[in-house]
Amino acid sequence: MMRYLRYALLFLLAVSLVTVAMANRTVVPVSLLPEGLATLTGFGWTMQMPLFLAIFGGIVAGLLIGFVWEWFRESKHRTAATTHSRQAARLEREVNRLREVKAQPEDEVLALLDKRKAG
Repeated sequence: MMRYLRYALLFLLAVSLVTVAMANRTVVPVSLLPEGLATLTGFGWTMQMPLFLAIFGGIVAGLLIGFVWEWFRESKHRTAATTHSRQAARLEREVNRLREVKAQPEDEVLALLDKRKAG
């Protein structure tokens, strides 16, 4: 059921994108700099393209900038998660080593750890 719902939503998205593209086929100039700044700097890059490409290009550029921004923003969380997983693995190895070396019935710490793992 969910698969059909997903296909229906993707179909509606495709139809709406094609409709927007068909309604905005007019060729427009796209400039890198405003006209006054372009004459001041001597660098005036301008390109002719259909309006729907400019619209869709802006959407794609915004999504890419957002994804990259979030990736950089969450890097400290990924670093902390990696550090904690390495530390947990190291501590698990140390507990297993101690369990093999000093496993005695009267060892209270290891008995507590065994109860915690069993429960």
